[in-house]
Amino acid sequence: MSHISSYFLHSRPLLFPFTPSHCSLIMHHISSFLSFSVSLLPRIMGESSASYIRMVQHLIEKCLIFNMTKEECMDALSKHANIKPVITSTVWKELEKENKEFFETYAREREERITEMETMQRIQKMLEETAAKDADNEG
Repeated sequence: MSHISSYFLHSRPLLFPFTPSHCSLIMHHISSFLSFSVSLLPRIMGESSASYIRMVQHLIEKCLIFNMTKEECMDALSKHANIKPVITSTVWKELEKENKEFFETYAREREERITEMETMQRIQKMLEETAAKDADNEG
C-alpha cells in the first residue's frame, strides 16, 4: 500500500488542519482575487469564512483520494460544488505550503501510477497486435 493510501485510510480528522490565522490569510487572498471585502465573504458564502475554507479543504481531500491534479480538482469543485476555481486554487496552495512533504509524495506517486498505466497500455497493445498478426498468418 502506498504512503498516500495508508495516510487516507488511517486518518479520520481533516488531513491538514488550518489555524484561524491560516483561514484569515486565505480569505484575504481570495478577496483580493475576487475584488470584494473579506467582511463580505461570510455573507456571500452563507457561512463563516473559516467553516467555508474547511469545507473546501475537505472537498480537496476528496479530490486527492481520487488522485486528481489541482486543475482537475478546481474543475470538479467548480462544476459540482459551485466553488470558484480561484478559491480552490488558493486553498490548495496553502495546503501545499503547510504540507510540502505530503504533496511531494502525492505528486511522485501520482506520476508513478500514470507511468505504470501507460506501460500496461503499451504491453496490451503489443499483445493485441501480435494476436492479430498470428490470426492473419493462420488464416
